[in-house]
Amino acid sequence: MNFNLRDIYNHMGVFALGIAWTLVLFAVASLAVFFERLFVFFRSRNISKKFAGRAGQFLAQNQHEALVKEAESTKGSHLAMLLGGGMKTYLAKSRAPAGKLGAVELTRRELVRINERVSADVRRGMSVLATVGSVAPFVGLLGTVVGIIEAFSGIAREGSGGLGAVSGGIAEALVVTALGLLVAIPAVLMFNFLSTRADALQLSLDAARSEFMDYLEDLVPQKATATNGAAVATGPELAARKEGRDVHPA
Repeated sequence: MNFNLRDIYNHMGVFALGIAWTLVLFAVASLAVFFERLFVFFRSRNISKKFAGRAGQFLAQNQHEALVKEAESTKGSHLAMLLGGGMKTYLAKSRAPAGKLGAVELTRRELVRINERVSADVRRGMSVLATVGSVAPFVGLLGTVVGIIEAFSGIAREGSGGLGAVSGGIAEALVVTALGLLVAIPAVLMFNFLSTRADALQLSLDAARSEFMDYLEDLVPQKATATNGAAVATGPELAARKEGRDVHPA
């Protein structure tokens, strides 16, 4: 008997059909995750490029409040999420009473936490591709094993054997295995492609975070000179007062 795919589908049992439709659902889920992640990556890259130009101007002009507002109004950019959250923490700590940890150190720690959230968002859904790529072949193999068992069970019930008696059932079973491989192979390729894109995005965000911390640390000496200049100038007077002496300027 010459089987085509339609004939094979029509002759499949309930269990084989369940396996086949499960693999189809796997394929749909993989494609949905793949195109959704592609959209997120390309959107984040394009929006982040525009935001980076504006953020650079704000930082060069020390317009920190404007940077925070720009980041909050920019949606879909991981860079805006990172820099906006870091600058917001820095400004809040700079206005608060002094504590054990300075504004720069608290900002550094906040950026680490934001980076972890960004990393989780970048890789969201990719576990679906990894699961489909590793599980789909075994699901197809399960359908093949069960299909072969059903084929030989039919031979036992009818009491007749031969290649012609079992070829149809084996063909149906092997189609399920082929379907599992057709689902798994693209899922693995899509996972590797998205992993490469996610690593590149994460690398660029790490570089931006490092440059932002360099900018904040470079601000500290300037602020310290401006705010503590009087204390430095009166340092000898304070020391003299402790020793009970009067110091008169020359």
